[in-house]
Amino acid sequence: MVEFLLPKNSKVKKGNHFKSKGEVKKNKNFLIYRYDPDTKENPRVDSYDLDISDCGPMVLDALITIKNKLDPTLTFRRSCREGVCGSCSMNIDGTNTLACTKYISDVKGSIKVYPLPHMPVIKDLVPDLSGAYEQYNSIEPWLKTKENHNGNRERLQSPGDRENLDGLYECIMCFCCSTSCPSYWWNGDKYLGPAILLQAWRWIADSRDEATKERLNNLNDSFKLYRCHTIMNCTKTCPKGLNPAKAISNIKKKILATN
Repeated sequence: MVEFLLPKNSKVKKGNHFKSKGEVKKNKNFLIYRYDPDTKENPRVDSYDLDISDCGPMVLDALITIKNKLDPTLTFRRSCREGVCGSCSMNIDGTNTLACTKYISDVKGSIKVYPLPHMPVIKDLVPDLSGAYEQYNSIEPWLKTKENHNGNRERLQSPGDRENLDGLYECIMCFCCSTSCPSYWWNGDKYLGPAILLQAWRWIADSRDEATKERLNNLNDSFKLYRCHTIMNCTKTCPKGLNPAKAISNIKKKILATN
């Protein structure tokens, strides 16, 4: 039998245990992934006993309270706290989601918090998204037209054409979908992934854009597009309720229709 082992420096170890000080009214345990490349030590999982009667209802509130009161070294991204920026995307209780929209009460028992899976980790809960943004840049995510336009007037679009963008423009680039996709895990250097392909379809579906053929030719590749095997993890995990799998299917059908 073949036995697969992680490199020694990749094995996650048991970390430190932090407890709330003073009288605890409502305790909740958080198990949080920690990694600091400067120490050259293995990743670890630290345990935090937090009095959640003293913080807000969301996991992000708990993380902020932990950082403020228990462990100032804890590192994570956050910004809007309204589910519109995508900064606080992470894996909570085994599911990719936004910490600012995930209720503490949704999780029974200890809450396990890890960075987005299968992405390089900069530190703790902060993934390196530079590769994903390079892929985003590759689809040229801007309106492309062939003719000059009067800069003093907007580009008109019918209500029906505008509706075609619903379920696309709302994407906040949190990459919960891409990092939940097994095809992206194994081919992330070539396969664009659900988040980028949904963004690509957003411009292909835009009636004001005049580079449809060019965009489709760019995507018509065995790895860029066709590594999608309709596993549907992307649609299941999207915290905005969008459907990247449908967008990918639309691109495939559009390419088929134009050939």
